Amino acid sequence: MDKVFGTVIVIGLISLALGFMFASWQRRRRRDVSILTSSGVHTERKLVLEIRCLYVATTPRDEPLERLAIPGLAFRARARVSLGASGITLEPQGEQSTFIATTDVRRVRAANATIDRSAGPGSLTAIDWRAETGEELTSFLRIPRRHDRTAFTEASVLVLEDGTRYVGRSFGASGATFGEIVFATGMSGYQETLTDPSYAGQIVLMTAPHVGNTGMNDDDMESKRIWVSGFIVREPSRIVSNFRSQRSLDDDLVAQGVVGLAGVDTRAITRHIRSHGAMRAGIFSGSDAELAHEAQLKAVLAAPTMSGRNLSDVVSTAIEYVVPAVGRSLGTVAIVDLGVKTSTVNYISERGFDAHVLPQDVTIDRIQALSPVALFYSNGPGDPSVSDRHVDLLRDALRAGIPFFGICFGNQLLGRALGFSTYKLPFGHRGINQPVLDKATGRVEITSQNHGFAVDAPLEGIIESPSGFGRVEVSHFSLNDNVVEGLSCLDIRAFSVQYHPEAAAGPHDSNYLFDRFRDMVLGSSPVGGRK
Repeated sequence: MDKVFGTVIVIGLISLALGFMFASWQRRRRRDVSILTSSGVHTERKLVLEIRCLYVATTPRDEPLERLAIPGLAFRARARVSLGASGITLEPQGEQSTFIATTDVRRVRAANATIDRSAGPGSLTAIDWRAETGEELTSFLRIPRRHDRTAFTEASVLVLEDGTRYVGRSFGASGATFGEIVFATGMSGYQETLTDPSYAGQIVLMTAPHVGNTGMNDDDMESKRIWVSGFIVREPSRIVSNFRSQRSLDDDLVAQGVVGLAGVDTRAITRHIRSHGAMRAGIFSGSDAELAHEAQLKAVLAAPTMSGRNLSDVVSTAIEYVVPAVGRSLGTVAIVDLGVKTSTVNYISERGFDAHVLPQDVTIDRIQALSPVALFYSNGPGDPSVSDRHVDLLRDALRAGIPFFGICFGNQLLGRALGFSTYKLPFGHRGINQPVLDKATGRVEITSQNHGFAVDAPLEGIIESPSGFGRVEVSHFSLNDNVVEGLSCLDIRAFSVQYHPEAAAGPHDSNYLFDRFRDMVLGSSPVGGRK
């Protein structure tokens, strides 16, 4: 008898709990329906794509999603979603449909909530939008894997200065942006690319097909912000999958106003750039995507070219700062910030030097006042042929006997200081898989590079510096196209490389150059940093 009574009590409690859950579900369902219908229903629109999915809820923006975490009740209705040229129609089964105009869609994103045992973080698509009442809302859907949530985003177009057009989807911030379009061949390291000041003024296209998988974090930033003018990817990652991630790639692009483009054939664009050279380009999304083709092309042609452009004052620090030496200090290295990366400063500090970072407009008097054991010129954007002041500063430092090491832009400026000229490459070297030969050792290094200009100097033999700094030789050159990748002075303590030995996020074949720099400063290796 007691067993029967206990069973009845348990069944009663379960029935009561289910009743409360059902009543709560009905109240939420009625409220969600009232929210959905608040924007009205529009029927005059052109159908582009129809998706059958599961409708979860529509809630006020930023409302916690814990209420959706009831197992078995999260997916409350099947739905048909129609994507049209003018907006999105949500048609949950058994409920009144609603139309969200394209102009009212604020963002489409992955929802970071676990709604039942079968759906983990990022499994929901969230559409942030504004109702006619002015209320900020979010509609949650579960989209089948064969459909990409970026299909909900607005159209975007890439326009090249030769008139070529590529239509894709909006990615990142909305609007229009202009710059020199270049491609980067690395399979990883997109965060380091985005935050590298050397990419200022450029629209960067990633040749890797999937970008954004590991999200973004504060530790891998190469500077305090994203520097690219625009960002193009084939497919942005739908979700973030990395324990170090603090936010998504799309989050950072939107927050920093970087206009992007997705859903285009990046291989075709890369081949076009290789055949016709780097050129000006513009990305147009939002209302700018609706501009006439002629107006878009005119805006692209009005943008400045990279040739003749000086960007050092844009990317350089405004104030001096010091990163102390790790361990016992071997002295101060004066770093002229022409677009320096955080990892470069850290590697110099790890070699036992106090890394004193200086603005690009520093004078020779200020440098000498620091009594530095060496001078370092960093990487950076722009045309070296118009950086006359930095060339004159370097010549003064070399005449004063200050040891010198330069990378990337610093290599080009050393070339000019020695009396050589520079020229623009057809499409540049960008990526983390560039082969370079070290002539002194015969060793081939896989290097990280980002440059569109190069030094014009003979690859073979020893040359007398036209500016009177003694004998010079090309120490490294590219195995792809024989471009000068390093200079070594034989009568003064100065050398440089065109690539990035700090190489965040890799490869690290060339990291030894910071040791060679230290040895040159300490006098344990001959002039020019050669072993």
